[in-house]
Amino acid sequence: MRRWYGKLLGFIAGWLLMRHPAGGMIGLLIGHAFDAGWLAPRRHKDHQALGVPPEASQAEIDQAYRKLISQYHPDRVARAAPELRARAEARAAELNAAYDRLRRGRDGRKRRR
Repeated sequence: MRRWYGKLLGFIAGWLLMRHPAGGMIGLLIGHAFDAGWLAPRRHKDHQALGVPPEASQAEIDQAYRKLISQYHPDRVARAAPELRARAEARAAELNAAYDRLRRGRDGRKRRR
């Protein structure tokens, strides 16, 4: 089920603060961004992609990554249907990016240039 309360609260707060329908619409947009997860920190999205809680240890993150990447690795689905292969490749890319960001934040040595 999709979240809806951010939209409602944003609309009401925008309407009350600006006393104009445009304020309600601005609040609705901010509430939608909240509900869609656009305002969530990227770190939490990375943990969510790997299926671990934000307070997970390094070993738990490594274990979850290895388990998921072995499941979605493109070589593993090489003979599958093209749409399944494309989805597995996209998921593997997402997992690799999330793990790299978490590892870069953990190590502190590898910075984006």
